[in-house]
Order: sequence, then C-alpha cells, then structure tokens
Amino acid sequence: MGIGRFVFTPILPLMHAQAGLSASTGANLATANYVGYLAGALAGILAPALVRSPALLRAALVVLTGTLTAMPATHDVRLWIALRLLAGAASALVFVIAAASLHGNLRGHPAHLSGWAFGGVGTGIALSGLLVLGLHSVADWRVAWWASAALAALFTAGAWHLRPATAPEAGTTAPGVGGPAAERSTTRTRRWFTTLFVSYTLEGVGYIVAGTFLVAAIEQSSPGPVGNAAWVLVGLAAVPSSAMWAGLGRRWSHPDLLLAALVVQAVGIALPALIGGATAALISAVLFGATFIGVSTLALAAGAHLRFPRSVALLTAGYSVGQILGPLVVAPLIHHGYHRALVLAAVVVLAAAAAAGLLRIGFPSPGVVPRAAAPGQRSVHESCHASPP
Repeated sequence: MGIGRFVFTPILPLMHAQAGLSASTGANLATANYVGYLAGALAGILAPALVRSPALLRAALVVLTGTLTAMPATHDVRLWIALRLLAGAASALVFVIAAASLHGNLRGHPAHLSGWAFGGVGTGIALSGLLVLGLHSVADWRVAWWASAALAALFTAGAWHLRPATAPEAGTTAPGVGGPAAERSTTRTRRWFTTLFVSYTLEGVGYIVAGTFLVAAIEQSSPGPVGNAAWVLVGLAAVPSSAMWAGLGRRWSHPDLLLAALVVQAVGIALPALIGGATAALISAVLFGATFIGVSTLALAAGAHLRFPRSVALLTAGYSVGQILGPLVVAPLIHHGYHRALVLAAVVVLAAAAAAGLLRIGFPSPGVVPRAAAPGQRSVHESCHASPP
C-alpha cells in the first residue's frame, strides 16, 4: 500500500519534466487518488464483511499493482485520473483489511506491535523512493512506474496469505445512568470529539499537501537527488513512528502528544519553503515522516478512548475529505512553484495543533473511561476497520 499509494510523489517531478504534466494536472491526479481512497475506506467501514474477505484483499492487491503497470501505457489525462482513482480505492481496501487483521489477531498484545506493522507504509514509501532515486539519472518516468509495479508485485506475493480478521465480537456499551450528570458527561464528550474531529480534518488538509508535493518542492530549490533522498528519509522515519508514539502514550495523554506531533510536523513542512537547501530538506523529511502516521495513530486512539459512537469511522471520513481538499486548496498557488503551498499547509497543520491544544482542557486521562455518548457504541477493536494514512 505504501508503494501503490505514495510512489506518485517521487515520480511526479519526472512526469513534469518528461511527460509534459502540468502542476494543475498533477494536483488533479493527486485529488483523484484521494477521492478513490475515501471511497475504498467508506466501503470498508459501511460493509464490515469486506474486511474479512481474503478474496477481496487479493483482488485489491492485484488491481493496485495493475494500476501502476498501466500508468506509463498512456498519455491520456482522463485515463491517468481513472487509474489513480482506482489505485486510491484499492489501496484503501488493502489497508483496512490489513488494519482489521492486525487489531483482530493482535488483540491483547502490546500496542507497539501494531505500531510496527503500520510502519509497513513507511517501508513502502522508503523502498519506492530508493527505486526512483536509483532510476532518476538512467531511466524515464515510464520505467519508474513499471519498476514500482514490479516492486508492488513482489510484496503482493508476500501479502497473499494474510489472514483477515474474524467476525468481531459484539461491542459493549457503558451502562447509561440518567439524570443531569449523564447529560453533562455526554455534552462534554461531544465537545471533545468535535474538537478532535476539527483537528484531524485540518491535519488531513495540511499533511497531504506535503505528502504529494514535498519532493517537487525540494527539487525546485535543490536540484539533483536531494528530493528523492528526502522522500526515502520520510519513509524510513515513518517505519518506527507509530510504535514510538504508542510507547510515549504510556506517559503522556493523547492530546498532549497530538499537539506536540502536529507542531513538529508543521515545522517540518515549512522548512523547505522558508529556509531551503539540502540540510533543511533532509531535516524536513525526518520530521514529516516521524509524525504523519503517528498523528493518525494518536487521533484515532483519542477518539476510541472517548467512546464516541463510530468515532474511528467519523474521524477517517473527515481526514479523507481533508486529503481531497488539500490539493484543491493549494492548486492556485502551485503555478509559480510549490513553496507557498507548503507554507499554507504548515499554517493549516498549526491550526490543527491549536485545536489539539483546546482538546487538552479537561480531557479524560487514560484511566478514566468517559460515559458512552449514545447507545450502540462499538468496541474499540471493532471500530478499527478505519484507516489512518
């Protein structure tokens, strides 16, 4: 999934230079991928049986690999958009099935195990970045797509026998206690969740701009291999990030960590635009890679802790809509380069951090379980069919 969804980022500069791809068309291709991802994520959320289907997992893996193979076979922008739309849907299905398998089969095990597994996304990013970096001076954009398809096919074979989750156990609800105290608890939970939803949706808008255009922005000020090297660092930093943030969660609250991660991410996104140069680009890559999966892990864990009905599904939907809006919001800015787009993205992520700061006011500690906001609350494990990145 890390290859199929994110390899477009390091290939984008090659397509600009060799395939005549305009900046606005590149943004449209990115948006198509995110629309497809939202569709695939919603399918996994609305039809839970899908995430328990080995046949669907294998079909999605094949489709995702096939879209990579087909990209260099045409110059038709409409077909490119269709292929990236399909790739987004397939990558979302791959991820929700894998996430459900993790949460189902690792239930009762330490949280850092799931964190390391989510690091597979970072591994895919790093490997695809290394691949494009190696081909940058010896091959064109078509070979880069075909090579990434071959790499995805290799990992498809490795994932072929993944055991999806079994049918989830029935969710439990907190016993409702009537009266004014219960109403006040429900109101507070809704306020906390609304603030979390705003923060996570803004993160979707800001993070995806860097996730799509970071390499192209770096290559504008630092020509050569620096852009692709930075993308490799993004992937390498992402590998341990979920496990790291999960470990820190044993000492600090989710809102505290979410605020810290968002501020660090905003700094990382802004660095290439405000400072420039290879050093700033590489530091930016590490800061961004170390936070973008971690933010998702923290936000979804906070929503699950609040026991708000379908919290993970709602947060994922907001995050996905944010990803769709991100490239559209910055599209008018990228005609003259990507730096202003990165600055705007950093500002949006800082707004997400401000919302996370508000979330810290009165947020229940890990040892305090809030009253369920409404009947029918699903269990945390059952809710985890939704997907972070």
